[in-house]
Amino acid sequence: MRVGLQCKIDSLTRHVSAIIAAGGRGLRFGSDQPKQLAALAGRPILQRSVEAFLDSDVITEIVVALPPDLAAEPPAYLKRTSKPLTIVEGGGRRQDSVRYAFDRVSRHAQVIVIHDAARPLVTDAVIRRTVDAAFDTGAAIAALRASDTVKRANAEGRIVETLPRDEIYLAQTPQAFRVDVLRDALTIPGDATDEAALAEQAGHAVQLVNGDPWNLKITTPDDLALAERLLGASAAVPAIRIGNGYDLHRLVDGRPLILGGVTIPFEKGLMGHSDADVICHAVTDAVLGAAGAGDIGRHFPDTDAAWKDANSIDLLRRAVAIVGAAGFTVINVDVVVIAQRPKLAPHVEAIRTRVADALGCEPSQISVKGKTNEGVDSIGAGESIAAHAVALLVRSRTPVGERP
Repeated sequence: MRVGLQCKIDSLTRHVSAIIAAGGRGLRFGSDQPKQLAALAGRPILQRSVEAFLDSDVITEIVVALPPDLAAEPPAYLKRTSKPLTIVEGGGRRQDSVRYAFDRVSRHAQVIVIHDAARPLVTDAVIRRTVDAAFDTGAAIAALRASDTVKRANAEGRIVETLPRDEIYLAQTPQAFRVDVLRDALTIPGDATDEAALAEQAGHAVQLVNGDPWNLKITTPDDLALAERLLGASAAVPAIRIGNGYDLHRLVDGRPLILGGVTIPFEKGLMGHSDADVICHAVTDAVLGAAGAGDIGRHFPDTDAAWKDANSIDLLRRAVAIVGAAGFTVINVDVVVIAQRPKLAPHVEAIRTRVADALGCEPSQISVKGKTNEGVDSIGAGESIAAHAVALLVRSRTPVGERP
């Protein structure tokens, strides 16, 4: 088959689609859940792999192939993302999952990057090298030159020959292909361990680019333990961080009462520059504080007209983006709301859902409790409402722009 025309397209006009292959069960991992859901330093392997491509500015969109049951009810971190993300059901074989995902990429795609979800430590530098080479040559894979002497053996375990190690490379992902090259590759019948092998069979040359020794594939629990150690060795700060937040606002006539992003029927509302949502403000301070990233007043000062009447759920999302760029993810939040009136209990579940959505986690990771102040001070007199919040964060990946 013909080799596609070699060209280099200016990065500003590039449309690169990423396929995350996560359709398997990882039976060799020996777990009762899909391997890609196993936690690596507090964050699922799948989430880490997907976020590596969300964070890369060379990627335009993402398609994730999942087992059917997981595709039907995907994790929360795949539902609200900074780039277009499509979920498809995977197939019985890797190339089936890739083919189903290929059918869902944008018609504007020029290069498609394929990455194993089981390689959660991939860096932006490796992604970028592979994409650039695919634009130049049509097909490229990340790979490592063999550093050990390589032997080929027979079925009985006896050496048949010694291979020249300077010609041996260990294939990794990402693997990137111009659309026409991948289309050709996916027409090849039979099984293959990666798309590069199919592209070779289809008559296309595949370029090698430098991989990364840390870009290991997690196949067994021992691999997971090694990845944990690599992440631990790279962290300049403790893996677990705790922050607390507090906010109080006066109740006044003529304002809606908004708590945790939920409008609550009441004759008064909270006074403030924004919507004065004390729950969101306390949680925002707790999240920022845990990451050592300042507080709500630093990022969204009440002296700035841009935040006048701002939606505090939106401010909380912005705070999560700030700590996410620093390599942190929210594990859980506990909130205590102190109000004489109104009763919070009828609204707790709605508040938990709204706050969890802003934080990118499940409602089960959010606790909201209501207390009165037993008639003491301005809260007890029904003149104000306060909230305390505690947030637990983990340093779960390398900050954007840094190598693990």
